[in-house]
Amino acid sequence: MKRPSLSGILHSRALFLFGCVLGGLGIAGVIMAACGYPVGAAYGALWTGATGIQTGPADGLSQIGFVIAGRQVHIHLFLFAQSLARATPLILTGLAVAVGLRAGLFNIGAQGQMVLGALGAAVAGQAHGLSPAIHVPLVLLTGAAVGACWGAIPALLKSRRGVHEVLSTILLNYVAVNLAAYLILHGLKDPERMAAETREIAASAWLGTAPFALQSNLTGGFLIAVVAAVGFAALLPWTAWGYRLRAVGLGPEAAEAAGIKVDRTRIFAMALSGALAGAAGAIEVMSVHHRYVEGVAATYGFDGIAVALLGGLSGIGVLVSALFFGALESGAAFMESQTNVPADLAVIVEGIVILFAGIRLVRRSRAREHIEEGRQATDVSA
Repeated sequence: MKRPSLSGILHSRALFLFGCVLGGLGIAGVIMAACGYPVGAAYGALWTGATGIQTGPADGLSQIGFVIAGRQVHIHLFLFAQSLARATPLILTGLAVAVGLRAGLFNIGAQGQMVLGALGAAVAGQAHGLSPAIHVPLVLLTGAAVGACWGAIPALLKSRRGVHEVLSTILLNYVAVNLAAYLILHGLKDPERMAAETREIAASAWLGTAPFALQSNLTGGFLIAVVAAVGFAALLPWTAWGYRLRAVGLGPEAAEAAGIKVDRTRIFAMALSGALAGAAGAIEVMSVHHRYVEGVAATYGFDGIAVALLGGLSGIGVLVSALFFGALESGAAFMESQTNVPADLAVIVEGIVILFAGIRLVRRSRAREHIEEGRQATDVSA
């Protein structure tokens, strides 16, 4: 049987992503029309909010003008930067879920890992007298380390006690959120504020804002997330660790028979998964809030599941998927401000896209089961 080429696989994935997006937007458009909203104006505002592209000449330093087919068009850099900023935590939480699934573990605990990573980063960020060259990596690594420790717990429970990771990660989300709330109210709370939040981190731990959109939340954290995605894409097929990870995910019994330490690989995978989610929390603290605040993780940990599934559990796929979801969320907020169409439309589109991705995964899983059953039947007859 001829093995499919890399270009063929990428082409197939691109068509699948494009089909999911079109399907989601199409069904959402039908819902909008049924509710009496102006579909054309809503999607025009959604496009502008997602990409920053608008018709008309540029006006101000935050806009770049150009001409397409004789028409003046410009890019609003702030809107474009906000889409990239929203995609930043989605890239990291999507990678966190993808790493776990590659090892055969469904990490639904990225939310809790991100929360505790953010809290750890907020505590480390309050140190004063450090240079940014030392303080920024220290805060980022602290958040990643806290997330890694929390992420390794479900893998340890699975290997030592047989506790299913879906159950343990869901429950640990609640533990993480309430543990963070308790720690803030008992020693970490900023006494000058009424809200349950920590003191502001030192300016030396801030991530600098993008120079082309100074009022946006886009910082160097986006580059960190992109490097993580590219690194995962390179490590998975080209390293011994990537081979072990994929082998354990595809068949733990066969991997163990081949001499791979399954439990150790799973623990390491979940620790790395937690580290990525914790780094996402740290970047939110260093880039957006500059302190730990309630709801710092929003729903990024759960959204990362959709990002990973739509991205096909690959580094580049997760990157593209996260950019789409980030643009969709940013565009939906702009659409609501311009047309009064609820931003919850983005949630509808996301849900439909996830449904399409889930159907494809189920079909693949069933196809593999049929192939495996056929092989077993052939072995028995032989």
